[in-house]
Amino acid sequence: MSALTIRYEGHRATITLTQPEVRNAFSDEVIAEITAAFLEVGARADVRAVVLAAEGPAFCAGANLNWMRRMADYTREENMADAGKLAEMLRVIYECPRPTIARVQGDVYAGGMGLVACCDMAVAVETAGFCLSEVKIGLIPATISPYVIRAMGARAAHRYFLTAERFGAAEALRIGFVHEVVVAEQLDAKVDELAKALASASPHAVRACKQLVQDVAEREIDAGLIAATVEGIADIRASADGREGVQSFLNKRKPNWL
Repeated sequence: MSALTIRYEGHRATITLTQPEVRNAFSDEVIAEITAAFLEVGARADVRAVVLAAEGPAFCAGANLNWMRRMADYTREENMADAGKLAEMLRVIYECPRPTIARVQGDVYAGGMGLVACCDMAVAVETAGFCLSEVKIGLIPATISPYVIRAMGARAAHRYFLTAERFGAAEALRIGFVHEVVVAEQLDAKVDELAKALASASPHAVRACKQLVQDVAEREIDAGLIAATVEGIADIRASADGREGVQSFLNKRKPNWL
């Protein structure tokens, strides 16, 4: 039985986790499915936005208990291979060529925090709870840490990695882990708003902007970085979409990608 569905509507792809009975928790099989799903939607030129959604009261509760039981008997080599698959899934989501939106309808725990952090944008309902619970069971959020720390910042990570406190959507918004917090009835409208904004922009420019953020974030502002940004704007200005976008703006008409 599949752990997710993929739906295409216009320029949007929606990947929905469909195992509410286990709070959409990971297993090695689920990780493989999520990885394949993002590779599929990322390869489609007609997709302008990817929404990651979930069914049930929880968005994702981290590791599936049955999977954790199996991992308890793994050798170090087996744990390395297993963690490598999780790391690859996170990388594929983070580097997806299409912009991604996490539609957070419920609680997010442990590894699920990595799913949200890897998406470019996150919208959460006001009742959602968040928790990096790993230290409570003697583990650390190692594999998800590059993405979670980028999303919430080192200062917040110091607190929530170490205490495993559960925090609410308002705090997730305050620390920058999510971008919007809404009542449940407004969740789809806010996700639609973001998806439409993405669909109205130049696909090439959006992809280049996503890469720009990933290239520039956390880097020292030195000659190499400045040179790279100069090349980046020169390349995008000279591209077909760049020329079309400027010309349509100057001529007060819609660009051809609409």
